[in-house]
Amino acid sequence: MELQDTPEEWRVVATTTPFQGKKTSVRTDEVVMPDGTVASRDYQVHPGSVAVLALDEQDRVLLLKQYRHPVRQKLWEIPAGLLDVPGENPLHAAQRELYEEAHVKAGDWRVLTDVYTTPGGCDEAVRIFLARDLAEAEGERYEVSDEEADMELARVPLAELVRGVLAGELHNNCLVVGVLSLAAARAGEGVEALRPAEAPWPARPFTS
Repeated sequence: MELQDTPEEWRVVATTTPFQGKKTSVRTDEVVMPDGTVASRDYQVHPGSVAVLALDEQDRVLLLKQYRHPVRQKLWEIPAGLLDVPGENPLHAAQRELYEEAHVKAGDWRVLTDVYTTPGGCDEAVRIFLARDLAEAEGERYEVSDEEADMELARVPLAELVRGVLAGELHNNCLVVGVLSLAAARAGEGVEALRPAEAPWPARPFTS
């Protein structure tokens, strides 16, 4: 059996957008089920995101601690952000987020994994990168605002993050997936076998 997700699209007989926000919207589709009945499906329409697991020469991961209002918690996270422009190259977006949130650049980039965060209720797709060969970025620091103005930065050993994830102490999805993906890559074929930074991404097609 080939274990791989496959494209499929059930027929939609009607669609509405009951909410339109600045970056995302909510859509209601009337979808034809396999038995011929029609069911309503509400979901968030999302531009897509990128996240960066930035690993330094001491095997520490660059983290940010940020307030997330929907869950009323400050979460440890890896740098991440939206794809600002349709068709934007995700590598360029990831490099921008690493610079803006941490004032860091990286000399080596690879794709760790691609995920849908909550496919039952949102079409958000996230590409998580591994960034190595870190250095401080040139130029002035990016001016942050809102929740980002209160961010804490830290570098934490990968092994400590694996422990924290499995203990249920760390909850950000990109951090969890990124940390465990890197651990799995090292236990398997190695980091050098990861996909190149500009590998195709069918969920969010882009041009180089």
